[in-house]
Amino acid sequence: VQLQASGGGLVQAGGSLRLSCVASGRTLGINRMGWYRQAPGKQRELVATITSGGSTNYADSVKGRFTIEGDNAKNTVYLQMNSLKPEDTAAYYCVAYQWGMGVYWGPGTQVTVSS
Repeated sequence: VQLQASGGGLVQAGGSLRLSCVASGRTLGINRMGWYRQAPGKQRELVATITSGGSTNYADSVKGRFTIEGDNAKNTVYLQMNSLKPEDTAAYYCVAYQWGMGVYWGPGTQVTVSS
């Protein structure tokens, strides 16, 4: 499984960005996808995940501001990020969980929020 993310960039505080991640290759059995992020000097942390059935999980720090959506037919997951804050600045990593196979990570896409 290969993951390709897009949509990162530079935005002012209060602005919005939309990240996309497409899974390709042997995608059969992917049952959950999502996003983690890692800021400089900090550990990687969960942002949000969504199951193939549509169940979602969010970090408390992004609840009410970020929305994760999935398109099973396209093996794609989206992260709509609104009301961005400088503390949201990080490299965002797409992740896919495949039943019986393990976890796959995509390369990070940088999100920078200026104050």
